[in-house]
Amino acid sequence: MVEHREEEPVYEIAVAVPKRKVKEGDESKEGVEVLVDEFRKVGLITERVDGIADEFIKLAAPLETLGRTAAELHMKKPTHIGMDLQFEWEDVNAFVRQPDGSLFSWCERYHFYRHLIYGIVNKSQSDIILKWDAEEIYWGPGESLLQRLESEGIVRQVFPIHVETKRKELLGSWALNWLDFTKQPIDNVYSYFGTKIAVYFAFLGMYTRWMLFPAVLGLISQLIDFGPFQLLVLPVFFVCITLWAVVFFQFWKRKNSALLTKWQISYSVGADPGYDLGYKISGKEWSSIQSPVEIAGKEEQDRRKDKEKFQREEWFGAFLRVRNDAIVILSIICLQLPFELAYAHLYEVVGSDVIKFGLTAIYLFLIQHFTRIGGKVSVQLINHEKNVSREYRADSLVYKVFGLYFMQSYIGLFYHALLHRNFMTLRQVLIQRLIISEVLENLWENSFPYLKYSYKKHKVRKKKRHEKGSTKGRIQFASRVEKEYLKPSYSASIGEELEDGLFDDFLELALQFGMIMMFACAFPLAFAFAALNNITEIRTDALKLLVMMKRPVPRAAVTIGAWLNIFQFLIVMSICTNSALLVCLYDQEGKWKIEPGLAAILVMEHVLLLIKFGVSRFVPEEPAWVRANRVKNATQAQHLCSKRLLRTISAREQRFH
Repeated sequence: MVEHREEEPVYEIAVAVPKRKVKEGDESKEGVEVLVDEFRKVGLITERVDGIADEFIKLAAPLETLGRTAAELHMKKPTHIGMDLQFEWEDVNAFVRQPDGSLFSWCERYHFYRHLIYGIVNKSQSDIILKWDAEEIYWGPGESLLQRLESEGIVRQVFPIHVETKRKELLGSWALNWLDFTKQPIDNVYSYFGTKIAVYFAFLGMYTRWMLFPAVLGLISQLIDFGPFQLLVLPVFFVCITLWAVVFFQFWKRKNSALLTKWQISYSVGADPGYDLGYKISGKEWSSIQSPVEIAGKEEQDRRKDKEKFQREEWFGAFLRVRNDAIVILSIICLQLPFELAYAHLYEVVGSDVIKFGLTAIYLFLIQHFTRIGGKVSVQLINHEKNVSREYRADSLVYKVFGLYFMQSYIGLFYHALLHRNFMTLRQVLIQRLIISEVLENLWENSFPYLKYSYKKHKVRKKKRHEKGSTKGRIQFASRVEKEYLKPSYSASIGEELEDGLFDDFLELALQFGMIMMFACAFPLAFAFAALNNITEIRTDALKLLVMMKRPVPRAAVTIGAWLNIFQFLIVMSICTNSALLVCLYDQEGKWKIEPGLAAILVMEHVLLLIKFGVSRFVPEEPAWVRANRVKNATQAQHLCSKRLLRTISAREQRFH
């Protein structure tokens, strides 16, 4: 008998249902009772918790339940020999465990929970009548019980809940550990929150550590007088920060691939989700094939059909994406660009600070509505695209919405820098956005969830007092699960159907990166302010996830996705804008003559662009040990498959002879 290393089940999912007013003598079995019984039948451990306004069903899954669900879903997991094989509960010891010792990751466990609880269906041939207060609910044949109760308003929400021991451990070692600056327990973050959030914090930590170099360089360039070489300070600084950014993102790719290898996540090989590439041939079909000629003919015909199908879907999907992107770009140029230029021009010509303040307030109010409308339009456009997975849809949203924010954040800066050459106003706006705006944004980002949580608690208390008919007495929230239920979800400000709260966190980083890079020559101290902000951002984002929000739903994204391309685009933009800034700084008369200094700037721009696109040839995206490990696993897989195929052919020939 195979011995399984047991894991103690912990409650990780909760189902919120309203409290039922049970009448005396009512012995009918109501819907929630049936739901709890069905949860237990599929192997889940349940615990019912009474709250002030609602009741909660906490769910935990024993290891055997999770293992048999994985086998039922034909899930593949890495084994100790380096191959990804279909999971079998009887051979559980052959599979590699997670960094925290558990057999399944949080993302896998959440997927299993969803499969189990939404997979409870009426297997009878007739309707089952469920009672809820004075109403009767008909549970139809083949219908999901949980979805039926959700549609009737009996199940209010299904949400992940924090595991208190692990949450407190992460609070001490991560969120409140300010002394470690950028050091983080990334493996523990991965085990608790899943791949996407762990990759974000790994990126944020590495980005902040690397930011210390340009921050120190910027301080040196502003605080030290280099005498006769002062004119060379800004060009040298520009070259250094461009090389820094290019090398950083190349090394981030290496870091990303190393983390995924460490977490036993395969990402470089495999078809895109949504395409079925498998050919299933049963034993009967195999025996009915009579000749190699027929086999070859059928395979050639299938290949031709699949090729035509994939080409048709590929080009039609590309056409839809190009059409939608063109709609977004034209909308930005025709609607947002004139609005942004009008605001920048008025801000430049108005002399009164009071009028400027009022103008900015009106601008911020209008731009928020414009961005929200743009986000909704982008989501509608994406719904008509042929994207093969949720992550592809999310990336499409990122590209479209970032265009809105790019215009909103930078067009005014371009206006002050390149048209008016007003570097004093440019520096003031940069200081305002890098210091005041980011500080206020961080305060709002962490206080707003708490205000929403407090307001929800106030509403629950008010409703309870109204039911009691008394305004006296203090109402305490005793259950932790009810407190988590009242906390806001970790969702995106735009397109929450496609993205989670990481959209806003990555957007903040991308806008900051663009600001400090594209206007580096105008304000080198920006890197120091950004480094200080990011050190704070690591801890405040961690606190937000652990204290202020519900536990996020895990996402299986293994890279930073579309954001990497956006960062790369901003590097190219920074090379062009900083070259233009240097021209403006050294060509005070505005004659734009190609003198030796200006010619050198143009040459430097072209050289940096070549370096940007050529550095990937010198710094591989994968560390050598990751590449060697992948090749070794592929060789082992090929060797074992070859042996198995030879045995199958040999056994088949013996049957015929």
